[in-house]
Amino acid sequence: MLKKQKPLVPFVLNTINPLQNEQKDQNLLKESDVLNKLKKEPNILLALHFFKSIANSNSFKHTPLTYTTMIKRLGYERDIDGIQYLLQLMKLEGISCNEDLFVIVINAYRRAGLAEQALKTFYRIGEFGCKPSVKIYNHVLDALLSENKFQMINGIYNNMKRDGIELNVYTYNMLLKALCKNNRVDAARKLLAEMSYKGCIPDAVSYTTVVSSMCRLGKVEEARELSMRIKSFVPVYNALINGFCREHKMEEVFELFNEMAVEEIDPNVITYSTVINTLSEMGNVELALAVLAKMFLRGCSPNVHTFTSLMKGYFMGGRLCEALDLWNRMIQEGSEPNTVAYNTLIHGLCSYGKMVEAVSVSQTMVRNGLFPNETTYSTLIDGFAKAGDLVGASEIWNKMITNGCLPNVVVYTCMVDVLCRNSMFNHAHHLIENMANGNCPPNTITFNTFIKGLCCSGKIEWAMKVLNQMGQYGCAPNVTTYNELLDGLFNAKRTREALQIVREIEEMEIKSNLVTYNTILSGFCHAGMFKGALQIAGKLLVGGTKPDSITFNAVIYAYCKQGEVKTAIQLVDRLSNKGEGYPDVFTYTSLLWGVCNWIGVDEAIVHLDKMINEGICPNRATWNALVRGLFSKLGHLGPIHIVDNILANGKVTC
Repeated sequence: MLKKQKPLVPFVLNTINPLQNEQKDQNLLKESDVLNKLKKEPNILLALHFFKSIANSNSFKHTPLTYTTMIKRLGYERDIDGIQYLLQLMKLEGISCNEDLFVIVINAYRRAGLAEQALKTFYRIGEFGCKPSVKIYNHVLDALLSENKFQMINGIYNNMKRDGIELNVYTYNMLLKALCKNNRVDAARKLLAEMSYKGCIPDAVSYTTVVSSMCRLGKVEEARELSMRIKSFVPVYNALINGFCREHKMEEVFELFNEMAVEEIDPNVITYSTVINTLSEMGNVELALAVLAKMFLRGCSPNVHTFTSLMKGYFMGGRLCEALDLWNRMIQEGSEPNTVAYNTLIHGLCSYGKMVEAVSVSQTMVRNGLFPNETTYSTLIDGFAKAGDLVGASEIWNKMITNGCLPNVVVYTCMVDVLCRNSMFNHAHHLIENMANGNCPPNTITFNTFIKGLCCSGKIEWAMKVLNQMGQYGCAPNVTTYNELLDGLFNAKRTREALQIVREIEEMEIKSNLVTYNTILSGFCHAGMFKGALQIAGKLLVGGTKPDSITFNAVIYAYCKQGEVKTAIQLVDRLSNKGEGYPDVFTYTSLLWGVCNWIGVDEAIVHLDKMINEGICPNRATWNALVRGLFSKLGHLGPIHIVDNILANGKVTC
């Protein structure tokens, strides 16, 4: 809900008589009395009434200080018209304006989001008997930067040079920020050099602005080289560490820690929290705990961000109890949970299906004075959606609307998901239409969720229509959209249409990912298109996509179906030697079927024995494949005799 703008006070200096108790004392008014009244009166309307009253009397003439005080108060109320009127009145009365007053006016424009008007007023500064100073220039630059008026910032810089204004460190820092905000880091580095050349020594803000921007743009190594030529500051190290953490280059991160120790620079809580957060996201919680221990040893107390990062790592690693213990410890340590911390806990509980506990945490959050936001509600709705609980999701949705929190696209998408999981596709489609008609248009993820739901229920025709309608809502299909359609078409045995989708992906130059290749591989295999499946596998490898167990299993299945069992055996042996978790039970199930059908019983027993020795336990599908394969070769033996032979010769202990 948009707050209604406060009505502007009509600024006309009328001839209203002052209050009676003020009339008695007007002859005694001093500047200090007026200032005290203007500052302490909490009601801006009463303060303005007092200002106008004495302005129309002959007992007190407003001074630059009283005008400044009133303009400052109007600035906080964003009454720009009132400020303009007072400035004009000062001009008519010949009261000069100093730089402090102009700083107040410019900041008022900044708060009102009127940077261009601030600039126009600045260019009239001479009319008010004030000369531009570096301080005023800095505030004008800050106002323009807040709205990213980059071209105007460049003009101001040129004016300063023309007028001989000597730039200070604050000016340079704002110019550096403007350049970096527009990704012009090379120009920022040149300005940094100019700064030093002109005798203005860069400070921690100067270097941190440039280094952090370089890291954000992926130029971490260049940022590292720059940092080695400058004075060391903790914020600069933090920017570098954050840059290397984003690239998961932890060896370089710990080298920076060692360098800080050599230079006797103590890492702060931001340094440690950044590293702990990255290690937790990488799943290396043990190393994150070691960093936390180091943090305690160095006398640096963790804050709520530190605990939240580590808790997130526990949840991701499947360590629910430890995550909850850490939450309790955070409370005991006196770190007050914020909204991010509560959302992390709620997300973790939802990921384990503990919806009752997650809702309870959201209620505790409210009791502690923190209101759930869109992330809180979307997490809860998503949790109920994954549990297929439409009632729970609807209750959270209604609570969200009741509490005045407007749903964003993530929340809408979660509701589309839960409706699809409950086969309420008409309701889901209606919700998407409501999004489009409102101020929250659906995005590609929303449509992907809807298409997935339709495909999983076999409603392929409807899914294809939704694909064609996406453009009407300003959305373009991505690789995930096509992956869902491919999966639905292959499952429905509509191979010809699936091939058309594959061609469409190529024509639109959408880069296929591993899911795309695996979906096509599996689809081709189930359709008996084994040669095509192997061609897709070759394309995957040539394109540089790293295969996973699903890829290998599909390829081995295709080789075995084509009778190229020896090639499949060689591939399985290579996978076993790599030690990356391949092969698995599905790999051996396909291989045993192929060996039984194309080579012979004895070879199958060898591979069964090898499978068990590798700690891979056959499942029901494995035994079915083995028994069927053996039965087709040894039809004269009964199934019971075959199984006896397997158990005797294969040394099966599962």
